[in-house]
Amino acid sequence: MKKTLSLLLILMLVCILWLPAALCEAVADATGSDTSALTLSVTQVYVSISDDTAALRLAMEPVYATDCDMDGVVTIHDALACAHAAAHPEGAAAYSAVPTEWGLSLMKLWGVENGGSYGYYLNDASAWSLMDPVKEGDHVKAYAFSDLTAFSDTYCYFDAPQVETTVGDTISLTLTAAAFDENFAPVTLPVAGAKLIIDGEATDILTDEAGSVKLTFVEAGSYIVTAQSDDMTLVPPVCIIKAW
Repeated sequence: MKKTLSLLLILMLVCILWLPAALCEAVADATGSDTSALTLSVTQVYVSISDDTAALRLAMEPVYATDCDMDGVVTIHDALACAHAAAHPEGAAAYSAVPTEWGLSLMKLWGVENGGSYGYYLNDASAWSLMDPVKEGDHVKAYAFSDLTAFSDTYCYFDAPQVETTVGDTISLTLTAAAFDENFAPVTLPVAGAKLIIDGEATDILTDEAGSVKLTFVEAGSYIVTAQSDDMTLVPPVCIIKAW
């Protein structure tokens, strides 16, 4: 029995170490990078991605991110590249970021090429660049703009990206939007009247004037919660709720 358990632990360790390396090789194949000098450092982060139809394609997906571009740090760029290599049908080829006069810039996200109209946040805060470092447990969220005319896509987020609850208990979520005041200083605003989408199905549950909503789950399981609005073009927020 002990030998069996030891063998299983060894196999698990091999898989944990092999998978990120394989993902980096896939990224290298797609980008032409050289990974011969790669020193493997694994950081588990969560990645959410929405496409140009405002559809969630990844929702808090756990990703083993590695320093695929070998710049000495695991970054938002690395996390997104590894997420595509692991989860997109086309692999790392569905993602592209290239150096520009503004730094490393997104050019393809989840297979969508729209001339550079994308956004990305780290832990629901605006990131400086794709080269911002990530740490264990961080949440990287990237999106392609769905409105390429007025660019009205509004980033929003729930106050908790993951919640655990007990079947039958009531929990509260609050939906907040990132915005700017008249002086272009960043502010946050409650999102009222947004309709919750649970596991891809629209509900009749709406956020109140404070952006809050109460939920009760009667069956155990894991639920993906997002939201839509008739008044705003929302970047789909993400909350994974696990009911036990």
